[in-house]
Amino acid sequence: MNVLLKLGVVLVVGLLGAKIARMFKLPNVTGYLVAGLCLGVSFARVVNALDLDALGVISEVALAIIAFSIGSEFVLKDIRKLGKSVVVITVLEALGAVAAVFAVMYFVFKQPFAFSVVIASMSASTAPAATVLVMRQYRAQGPLTQTILPVVALDDVVGIMCFGLASSVARLSLGDNASVLQMLTQPAVEIFGSLALGAVLGVLLTWLANTAADRDELQGITLGAIAAATGLASYLDLSPLLTCIAMGTVLANLKRNSSRVFGSVNDFAAPVYVLFFALAGASLDMSILRTVGAIGVAYIFARASGKMLGAALGAKAVKADENVVKYLGLALLPQGGVSIGLAVLVRQILPQYAPAVTTIIMFSVMIYEILGPICAKIAIQKAGEIGGMDKVNQRHVPIVEELVF
Repeated sequence: MNVLLKLGVVLVVGLLGAKIARMFKLPNVTGYLVAGLCLGVSFARVVNALDLDALGVISEVALAIIAFSIGSEFVLKDIRKLGKSVVVITVLEALGAVAAVFAVMYFVFKQPFAFSVVIASMSASTAPAATVLVMRQYRAQGPLTQTILPVVALDDVVGIMCFGLASSVARLSLGDNASVLQMLTQPAVEIFGSLALGAVLGVLLTWLANTAADRDELQGITLGAIAAATGLASYLDLSPLLTCIAMGTVLANLKRNSSRVFGSVNDFAAPVYVLFFALAGASLDMSILRTVGAIGVAYIFARASGKMLGAALGAKAVKADENVVKYLGLALLPQGGVSIGLAVLVRQILPQYAPAVTTIIMFSVMIYEILGPICAKIAIQKAGEIGGMDKVNQRHVPIVEELVF
């Protein structure tokens, strides 16, 4: 079976999985993931490791589009209303996860300090894709939804910074002083470099979008800009995710009718999202359950507990809406791209701990990718925000505007 035929099978089975998921009142994303899991390396093996490598560009495109769309939520006049609140909440929920995981690894399981601090730092970041698509499916709108989007965007920045600092501390604890300065400056270079590149490309995209003759041309220009941003960021060893978020943010603030631009991308994105999550499910290897042990299970519970407690404390500190206090942490559980990327870096920085770190992180990704969308649905349902977009007229079109599945 050639790759294109497999791609068609994955798309059709993914959509079928979503239909079955809806029968059980589960999010579409869960259906895509489970359908992909059935087709992937753990069961039917219709999609193998070589296929996943060949189709890797689909994941890059999907993540780039999601990141670009998240930028639409960073409209300055709206962000001013949230102000320091988002920063406080993001820092506390990220540090809550880091502290909880470190405590469990170092004090309960008596793991080495360097291992504990590095894997704890990797628990900070949240994968936005699943949560964003759940909100889109259920047309969620309200205080919780408006808080989730900027938090997950800033979350990756905090996560990268935590990892940079933690890896420096770990290297120092092992007596390696050679690259301390580099380890401290690398996260800053990646973050600010990505934001600067995204800002420049955002200005360019705004100008090009104003010259578009029709919606089709606008869609082509926007997708080209997203592809260029992702490619340039990868080439320069920057973060494609942060670059695309920055580009979307600049566009949202400079272009008066930016909703047309984001809407044109959404018209294209639906099948890409199906393939992205189905292929993510296909890549999950259930055999890892035999090797992860109690320490992997403990990581899952510690990270979830830390995020929920930290988010609640942060929301309480800034006097956020009661639903934000209660349910925000539940929507921040998915873990994915950034953590996997950091696991790759661990192989270079601390190779002696790489096998254990990679095993635990991949197990975590597998669990959170399946359960995360369900938790996100529960959060927005408990907050009473399902269908909120049908009740409230927004001043601008947010990322969660269209029900695409």
